[in-house]
Amino acid sequence: MSETKNMELSGSVMDGVAEKGAVLESPTKKAPTEYRVYPIRWLVLFIFVLYSASNSMQWIQYSIIQDAVVKYYGVSSITVYWTSMIYMITYIPLIFPASWLLDKAGLRVTTIIGSLGTCAGSWLKVFSVPQDMFWLGFTGQTVVAVSQVFILNVPPRLAAVWFGADQVSSACSIGVFGNQLGVALGFLLPPMLVRAQGTVEEIANDFKIMFYLVAGFTSVLFVLIVLFFKAAPATPPSAAADFGNNLDSNFLQSIKKLLTNRNYILLLISYGLNVGVFYAISTLLNQVILTYYPGANADAGRIGLVIVVAGMAGSVVCGLVLDKTHRFKETTLAVYTASVVGMVIFTFTLDCGVIAVVYLSSIILGFFMTGYLPVGFEFASEVTYPEPEGTTSGILNAVVQIFGIVLTLMYEWMLGEVGDRWSNLTLCALLALGAVITAAIRSDLRRQAAQAKG
Repeated sequence: MSETKNMELSGSVMDGVAEKGAVLESPTKKAPTEYRVYPIRWLVLFIFVLYSASNSMQWIQYSIIQDAVVKYYGVSSITVYWTSMIYMITYIPLIFPASWLLDKAGLRVTTIIGSLGTCAGSWLKVFSVPQDMFWLGFTGQTVVAVSQVFILNVPPRLAAVWFGADQVSSACSIGVFGNQLGVALGFLLPPMLVRAQGTVEEIANDFKIMFYLVAGFTSVLFVLIVLFFKAAPATPPSAAADFGNNLDSNFLQSIKKLLTNRNYILLLISYGLNVGVFYAISTLLNQVILTYYPGANADAGRIGLVIVVAGMAGSVVCGLVLDKTHRFKETTLAVYTASVVGMVIFTFTLDCGVIAVVYLSSIILGFFMTGYLPVGFEFASEVTYPEPEGTTSGILNAVVQIFGIVLTLMYEWMLGEVGDRWSNLTLCALLALGAVITAAIRSDLRRQAAQAKG
């Protein structure tokens, strides 16, 4: 089956070459080059989504069942909390080598390395079930966290390499959706699988089942990636991708250009503030909810899930809006402003005493705040074109991790010192500042301009 498909593809590729040849031979009237997309692009994207989810579902695997981990392994709460912070910390120094690798070695090599690491880390956790082996589990978590570096900056690159101009934003938002899907599963599954109230033997058994499930899933994905994940289509899908392919990018030159691009720097700050606030709320959600709703542990997990799922819907809607309108600045600003409003509503409904209202305000907050993720990514690709998308989003994510760590630590400190109302109002003020910075970005759509020329 696949051989005949490849034969067809290579035949059509040769036709494309012949057409291009014909174009070059007639200097008088230059016919537009035919760009085509291949059906296999959807398989590549689907595998990537599952692979991204298999990594991000482990981000809060320990934190969300903190009480069970503390009880079973006898470690301190802050140690458990570091299992999620390790994701942010490893990312910052490693993003530059990972972006360089994506730029030079392409999608396939990068993805195989990331998948192998995710799989290996998951298997280390399987052997960390004995009560004195938490260090091994933490080592496994660190390996998985390092592997995340080979995933987070892939979506805009994968979208640009495989998808046509009218699908590139949607493809990018579907790619980012994989990460959110994993985070949602991370909120949902561990509390269902691990009984915090159980005996030591029961908890041991629950941990074993959870670790085996994740290790099995990552192993299957690794095999799928080796077999089916292709580096690039035989011919570029759009004029912008074609031009991008023909540029020989100098990595350090790219970074220098990006860091002197005014629009990009403003976007880095506003994006960092938005996603940093999201990280802070996600990490400390348990503490915030339990302040007003004692014993609502399951609700805290579910509210986290609601924020992420609403955000997935937001991501997809925003991706579709961008592909239809190509109004990047307007969409970014509208979504950002709505995030501020969502955060204000969340702040003032927390203490209303009715947890259903908190669920509702979480939906609004999540839809816009998490829905902003792919919008910011795509806007960054626009204002920095033709710099490699992997590098653009890599720096964006590194800045996010720094904001995430700083805001999480600040939020935790403030909750203890001044309580949640002032802590949340501070986050509202930071988001409002981000919206003002977003308004200052010029709508310099370079990729759209290249597409129009092509």
